[in-house]
Order: sequence, then C-alpha cells, then structure tokens
Amino acid sequence: MSAGEPQGLSGAPQPRPAAAPPLLVIAGPTATGKTGLAIDVAERLAGEGIAAEIISADSRQVYRGLDIGTAKATLDERRGIPHHGLDLVEPDQPFSLADFAAHARAALRDMAGRGALAILVGGTGLYLRAVARGIATEALPADAEVRARLEAEFLAVGLEPLVERLRAVAPRRAAAIDTANPRRVVRALEIATVAGGEPILPEPRGYGGAVAWLGLTVAPATHREWIAHRARAQFDAGLIDEARTLRDRFDPALPAFSAIGYREAWAVVDGRLDRDQAIAEDARRNVAFAKRQRTWFRAEPYVTWLDATASPADRALAAAMTIAL
Repeated sequence: MSAGEPQGLSGAPQPRPAAAPPLLVIAGPTATGKTGLAIDVAERLAGEGIAAEIISADSRQVYRGLDIGTAKATLDERRGIPHHGLDLVEPDQPFSLADFAAHARAALRDMAGRGALAILVGGTGLYLRAVARGIATEALPADAEVRARLEAEFLAVGLEPLVERLRAVAPRRAAAIDTANPRRVVRALEIATVAGGEPILPEPRGYGGAVAWLGLTVAPATHREWIAHRARAQFDAGLIDEARTLRDRFDPALPAFSAIGYREAWAVVDGRLDRDQAIAEDARRNVAFAKRQRTWFRAEPYVTWLDATASPADRALAAAMTIAL
C-alpha cells in the first residue's frame, strides 16, 4: 500500500479521489444513541477547528412529517450542525436506495468543497453500504412500471405473498434483506423481475476518501430497556397526534408507514389498543427489528464496535481526528 493510500480504521485499504471528504460512519441497531453520538462528535470537532456535517442514513427519516415516530433529531437537538438526508420527500412519493445514494453523494461533494468532514449515521444498512462501500446503485436494473405494479399488489394483498415470491425467484436476495420492510421487498422483486431471476449485484467500488467505520452495541437486556424507554417517550411526545395527522393526509397502507410506531398509534386512535398496550407492542417490534439489524451488521467488515454504555464519544472523536488529519 502506498503512503498516500487511505485506509479504514481497522486497516481496510480505500482509494482516494480528491472529491471525497473524510467519512466517519456510525452504525448500529435502533435506539443505541447513534444520532446523539454523531452530534456530540461534530460539536467536539468544531472545537478543534474541524467543520463536520451529518448525513442521516435512515430510510424513514427521509419522509416529511414522520418525525417523532422515526426519532428524527429536532432542530434544537441538531445544535446547529448541518444535517442531510432528512425530509426529502412526502410519504406518498417513491424513494429508493439509488435516490438516497445520489443525495448523499451530492452532499459529500459539497462537503469536500467546504473542507468539511462527513458523519454518516444510521441503522439502514444498505444506505450505509451504498455510500461508504460504494455500491454502484445505478447498475441495478429498474423499471418504474414494474415497481408501480408491485406497489399496487402490496396495497391489495399485503406483504407476505410478495415475500414468498421473492424467496422463490431470488432466494439469496430474500435472505439478505429485511423482509419485514415493504420497500425493500418491492425493490428486490423489481430487480428480480427486470433481470429475469437472481441478478449478479455489482461489486462495491470503495469509498473515495479516508473512511472509518464505528458501530454502537449494547447488552440485550439494557437495549430492551432503552427501546422501551424510547417507545414511551415517543408516545409522551405526541406520536398519537402525529400519526392521526398523517393518516388524515395519506393512505396508511403506504410503505412509509411501515416505520414502527405508527400502526400502534393508530390502534389507540381506533380503540383497538390502549396506550400502554400500544407502547408495549411498539417496544416488542423494535426489539425484533434490532435483532435483525444486529444480524445484518455482523456481516459488515472493518467495523470497530463501541459499547454504547461506556461513553463512546472519546473514541469516536479520535477516529474522526485520525481520518481528518
């Protein structure tokens, strides 16, 4: 490896064109404190004279109006740190992995021009991988008519028939994605339909600059407590009213509303669950979701895992400083 060739925090070589800013990735399951850590690191970098901006890699935070239920950082919580990847489309507008990758790459080019460090933070593994590992999303086949037909089928018959079909025509892809996520299932079926079977996905081409991958982890019992606390806090903060307002404006069957919390809140509005039951169901589903996320992230190489209960900000700042200098 040449002296000028950057590497990840754990030693993975990466090519470096000039247009890419240093990139700190903060990954991990839901409710482990990723966003708060990213904001803390950005603030501390500012104190060192290094500008930093955050890109949210969360497939539900791209939707306007889905705020409390997606744990979107409020303007006050962002503390003046520029954020990207939030509030990009309405809940009834399509938004794909390729759309996110294009948005993130444009933001990264702008950050490079400003001399800023980028912090990519979130729990949507494909979003993180597309940007930080360089998946050639434009090489994946697409057909808007096929996608529209599959989305209409999902609204008509539900998710399970589509999952079963995906397992039949593209078993490797079905095993690799979150089959509880309608958007992931529809997109995978779209690719398989256009490709005529299980396509060979493009090899990652690497990130174009210095990159460090960090992950947050927490013991399962503690994590369950954190998830339950967040579920109650979201209901206390007005999730039921947010969900009611969104359902008044949009079709509740839209894929955007597969975000955990909205169906539970609607069940309270409709009298099918009381508030405590809805909070418990919200927490239960998030615990199961976190388990799927942990399985996904175990397959990611070159990630330095930090204990979320052990003040990870110092180590995260050190990693950021390493790639920034």
